[in-house]
Amino acid sequence: MDARASLLVRYGGDFVDGVVRRASGSFVEMADGRRVLDFTAGQICATVGHNHPRVIAAIEGACREVMHLNSWMLSEPVLALADRLTGTLPEPLRRVMLLSTGGEGIEAALRMAKMSSGRFEVASLLRSWHGVTAGAASVTYAAGRRGYGPATPGVFALPAPYAYRCPIRHCDGACDCTCLDVGFELFDHASVGSPAAVVAEPVLSAGGVIVPPAGYFARLADLAHERGMLLVLDECQTGLGRLGRMYGFEVYGIVPDLLVLSKTLGGGIPISAVITTAAIEEDCYARGFTHLTSHISDPLPAAAAQAVIDIVEEEHLAERARARGAYLLARLEELTERHEQIGDVRGLGLLCGLELVQSRETREPANALGLALTDECERCGLSVNLVRGGTGGQASCLRMAPPLTVTQDEIDLAVTIIDEALETVTHRRTPALASASADAAQDAPAV
Repeated sequence: MDARASLLVRYGGDFVDGVVRRASGSFVEMADGRRVLDFTAGQICATVGHNHPRVIAAIEGACREVMHLNSWMLSEPVLALADRLTGTLPEPLRRVMLLSTGGEGIEAALRMAKMSSGRFEVASLLRSWHGVTAGAASVTYAAGRRGYGPATPGVFALPAPYAYRCPIRHCDGACDCTCLDVGFELFDHASVGSPAAVVAEPVLSAGGVIVPPAGYFARLADLAHERGMLLVLDECQTGLGRLGRMYGFEVYGIVPDLLVLSKTLGGGIPISAVITTAAIEEDCYARGFTHLTSHISDPLPAAAAQAVIDIVEEEHLAERARARGAYLLARLEELTERHEQIGDVRGLGLLCGLELVQSRETREPANALGLALTDECERCGLSVNLVRGGTGGQASCLRMAPPLTVTQDEIDLAVTIIDEALETVTHRRTPALASASADAAQDAPAV
């Protein structure tokens, strides 16, 4: 029997064929010797490439000194990381809490927002992904809401700024933020008078690589603060250079009240951070705030995260993400001239999406084609995600988020594989493929 079938819980769809032996840079190597170009960056965690030597050295150093402590004890790596993080951030973001995962970070941030405000209502964007623990799942709309019972009380959905499929049906590709005004009007009518926070991603990644327009986040912050709501930014996937700036909020010219980091911070090691202001932290402390786990302020991941920040800064990876991301988008745009099934190409920095449609006129999502395409890309040596660029539970957006160290040659190779794979799957399409249901992808999260 296949060990995967007998030992492992299938947590989000089926596993790919084969077993990975090692990984380095932008590639993973399978046990059979086949190399796969990883344009998921290990689910957007291998920011500086797989197994970066400086991250390995930091982990080795921590293993010789101290890996884990009681959560009330502080270590030198933890203090140093807090100092490094706040040194990269604007005032007044000066208080740091170190945890393990992005979902855990969102839970802590929401608890802080509720404790500080004394209220409990939270709004988030449709198509957002914030995690699968109870609080984080309640404000997540990209997948995984059905079958687990009621969500946390007091959660509200705001329309996503999805210009390609405008939820207000009027902007046709040029979002003017009307969706925000409509969303907050609905919130005001449904609210019981206890607004606490708005949580949002700078780019809706798992929701289809949706890039908000200029002015969107400034307007979001204003509408939130008018209601006494704290702005929580989930930068688990966009922080540390991914969008071409150290942090995504810098692209939009705002500063959040609470910032959550994870994935990109650890270089492959689990770590997350919640960063907030002294005023919010002191208010929470005075009110009796608690958020205890066995792995708060662990020294080993803190050492790895310091190495990641050093690499991003010293190798100018944010600037590189801007240049390489622009090149990747341009190469993907070239594919639209040869493949009618590509309805839209979008992205920011090295977070790019290619949305597949059955017809450019109807924009009907091509979910079955997307499933076939990702399988063919994997077979040809390229790992990419299929995420929710379509409506309902359909997944029709091919997401690309390579390591920030990706080379131009590796980008060219990835685009060549996508080009050839599209040619292959569109020419071998069968009636079954053309009419396949989106249900196969409906519950498979692509975080």
